Amino acid sequence: MPEATAIALPPLEETTLIDRGKVGLICLIFTEIALFSIFVTAYVFYIGKSLNGPYPKDVLTLPIWATICLLSSSATVEMAIRSLRRDKAGAFKLWLGLTILLGAEFLHQTAVEWHKLITQEHLTIATNLFGTTYYALVGLHASHVVIGLSLLLLTLIIALRGFNLEGAQERRVELLSWYWHFVDAVWVVVFTVVYIVGR
Repeated sequence: MPEATAIALPPLEETTLIDRGKVGLICLIFTEIALFSIFVTAYVFYIGKSLNGPYPKDVLTLPIWATICLLSSSATVEMAIRSLRRDKAGAFKLWLGLTILLGAEFLHQTAVEWHKLITQEHLTIATNLFGTTYYALVGLHASHVVIGLSLLLLTLIIALRGFNLEGAQERRVELLSWYWHFVDAVWVVVFTVVYIVGR
């Protein structure tokens, strides 16, 4: 009886494997795009349909400083990722910390704006259609900034405690940066719809 010969299969290239983390994050982002699309559509649909004031043109001012901070944080998180790839731990922590500070300042400016709208302009979520759609859309975005900041802060704490973020951990940090870029990109849409088109 002839001996069975083993057939050697070519090694599976690592580059052909699907990165489940990237696929999962891409699916999450598409889901979030659908969610934000609903809120943006509702805001646009109800522009000018409030029966009583205050109206957007009366109470909204352009959040220029907040926007600069948030969009700049996309550049700083990218610098953090580049530093991590080059094994520059100190620079990574510095850029990541700066990203967190910029994101926190954006939230602070949002809180200041809301405080003014509620206490001085008497605009709440129950005041009129503008108030309902404004707080829903801007609040939805702010909640995503809070989630992103929490994850970035956790990453910084891990790095400051001396844990190695190379290999698989580096990939996770990169995926987190994708999420942060998405949050920044959504703000461009929200800013345009609420503070330019909606006024």
